[in-house]
Amino acid sequence: MATNKKDYYEILGVAKNASKEDIKKAFHKLAHKYHPDKKGGDEAKFKEVNEAYHILSDDKRRAEYDTYGSTFQGGGGAGGFDGFQGFDFSNFSGGIDLGDLFSDLFSGAAQGERGRRGRDISVDIQITFAESIFGANRTVLISKVGSCDVCGGSGAKAGSSDVECKACGGKGRIHETKRSFLGAFTSVRECATCGGSGKVPTDPCDTCSGHGILKKTEEVSVTIPQGIQDGEMIRLSGKGEAVSKGLSGDLYIKVHVERHPQFKREGNHILMDLDVKLSDALLGADYRIHTLDGEVTVGIPAGVSYGEMLRIRNKGVPYAPGKRGDLLVRIITRTPQKLSKKAKELVEKLREEGI
Repeated sequence: MATNKKDYYEILGVAKNASKEDIKKAFHKLAHKYHPDKKGGDEAKFKEVNEAYHILSDDKRRAEYDTYGSTFQGGGGAGGFDGFQGFDFSNFSGGIDLGDLFSDLFSGAAQGERGRRGRDISVDIQITFAESIFGANRTVLISKVGSCDVCGGSGAKAGSSDVECKACGGKGRIHETKRSFLGAFTSVRECATCGGSGKVPTDPCDTCSGHGILKKTEEVSVTIPQGIQDGEMIRLSGKGEAVSKGLSGDLYIKVHVERHPQFKREGNHILMDLDVKLSDALLGADYRIHTLDGEVTVGIPAGVSYGEMLRIRNKGVPYAPGKRGDLLVRIITRTPQKLSKKAKELVEKLREEGI
């Protein structure tokens, strides 16, 4: 039987038995690929990927999705629809959309099980290289639909009582009967007046007009974890847009790390170049270098080669409690462009000794 139901597994490119970690990795990859602010991004696909991850990353929602999915795909879960398998509906084109018909039939019940949920939103922030290594606390200012601060999202004035919603008779659901050549079908949808609660306040809140939500600007605190990489996303559950009588969506923070003029990251290690005089490379010396942890002394061994790496342990990226990568210092020896007469004589002597 035809269906317009989305295949969230196919959207993320994972198998139906994929682990949570596989789903998370697939989401991060696709969210980075389709992000609207990125060149070549796709807002529609980005939202679709977010929607798929929201469902499959939660055990309960995933189980519900799997159950409803088998129903819509004619897997026998709907009991009574198997008789339509193989029937050609193409001849019945008299203005009847079977997809809408069956969608209406099941959407009300499914929505009642899951509850209402607000929209997910995404913002970008930029952090320094040092903040990406050690972590940081940031505050972002976002404009969104949020819960009313005056009534706390209830939609009622303080001390106001609730009464039964007249639109749905206190049931929170509206039953509608539709007729087609297949017969009569009863669909169930959520009552828009009470938001599915079955009750409305006797004295609505003046600030939000009884809706419990309104457009506002909100400061959100974000904790940047240690070792975060450029392009990674932080998910803040319940910090997305609010919806009346329901759950708030999620807020996704995409992190951009500024380039550092001296340091580069390679896995859990930090790399840097150190210019060393030719004489120091031959004879050895101590150099004071600046690291993200402050100044340290590094010993240049005599006879060090160009490009050789010196390792300073535990000055890299934190990757576990009490554990860090290393700082790798690459030796760069510079050949003098001009030599004094005395320097030339000394070099000639070195050449005579075969050096």
